Amino acid sequence: MKYSFFRTFAIMKRGQADLPLHYGTVPPWLAQRMALLGGAIVEAIVMEYGKKAFLQRMSDPFWFQSLGSVLGMDWHSSGITTSVMNALKKSVNKKSAELGIYICGGRGKSSRQTPAELLQIANKTGLDGDLLVKQSRLAAKVDNNALQDGFQLYLHSFVLSDEGEWAIVQQGMNTDSRYARRYHWLSSQLESFTEEPHTSVCGKNQGLILNLTDKTADSTKEGILSLTRESPVKIMKEAMIILPSHHEVHAKDVNLKRLGACLTLAHETNISDIESLLLLEGVGPRTIQSLTLVSEVIHGTPSRFTDPARFSFAHGGKDGHPFPVPLKVYDETIDHFDKAIHKAKLGEKEKCDALKNLAKVAQEIEKIYKPNNYFDKWVEHEKNTSWQYGGKTVFGDAKKPTDTGQLKLWE
Repeated sequence: MKYSFFRTFAIMKRGQADLPLHYGTVPPWLAQRMALLGGAIVEAIVMEYGKKAFLQRMSDPFWFQSLGSVLGMDWHSSGITTSVMNALKKSVNKKSAELGIYICGGRGKSSRQTPAELLQIANKTGLDGDLLVKQSRLAAKVDNNALQDGFQLYLHSFVLSDEGEWAIVQQGMNTDSRYARRYHWLSSQLESFTEEPHTSVCGKNQGLILNLTDKTADSTKEGILSLTRESPVKIMKEAMIILPSHHEVHAKDVNLKRLGACLTLAHETNISDIESLLLLEGVGPRTIQSLTLVSEVIHGTPSRFTDPARFSFAHGGKDGHPFPVPLKVYDETIDHFDKAIHKAKLGEKEKCDALKNLAKVAQEIEKIYKPNNYFDKWVEHEKNTSWQYGGKTVFGDAKKPTDTGQLKLWE
């Protein structure tokens, strides 16, 4: 499946995305690293671009998917939402006073704590707590009741700045179709809660649905908060696109030109020849590969996130797709960004600039790079060498293969 709709949808104000329903929990060895790297990414974005820019990214469903992928989650599963929000809440809230960013709510019982958490933040910041609580509840009502599409909300995360702007990430479950649907909101670009608050719906058409946020539903707007009577049925204009149910990462799931440029930078470029990257000299190729993809999550423009699966080539996935999570590389990535952020706070931005330039250099390589038939070979190579980097999945440690052979990607 080609994600031809991603380019258009990724730059929209708000949106929705469907994901295969996955159960289970994130193992502690990954959850801890997700919190550390996720926190560093948020801090880098806020430092470089500001709080508003971070909220805008959170409202982009495909940037969010790319973030989850680079953190080592399965690139297309419903679990990416809960796990990413849990990781960010743990790390970001520890530095809320410094960053000016707060994360409330979560899954199940945690979602019901959102009003109390918002009021506590309001007391600290001087914001209108009652208004924030009202906005939180109304967004949940809209996605759960006004838009009756067969998905029952079970996750509500409210991401707030100390300036009063916010982004909301919600997820609903449809146990019949075994899919979860994620909804994204952004306050700064929200014109109305009750009239098309979402710019688009990306999901499998399920026939007639009740959509009280349609512009033609004026006669039933009073039923948004409490649907107590029969209402006219409106047909939602849905994009006939859905994230695939297959667990593996296939060549058709990624932009091979972009991925190839990243791999070329990491494995064929002499960092010492590029002045803007000299501070990264001595860093191994495998770590450069991860740093480049994390750098793009931080610094990339919306159109760069049309293929979220590509970012799983930073740190793999906990279920082994496209390959086991390389813990040694993951830890090196965290260390590099932590040190860069620390130095930047002291006025030394050179390391941050070098990490930022990784994404720029990869984009320059992309302009001239011609994709070859290397994808399956590369996945095989990553799996075969995973044991060298402390590869791990929920099933255990990666094992050294008996015969890896010689890999030649760019013959």
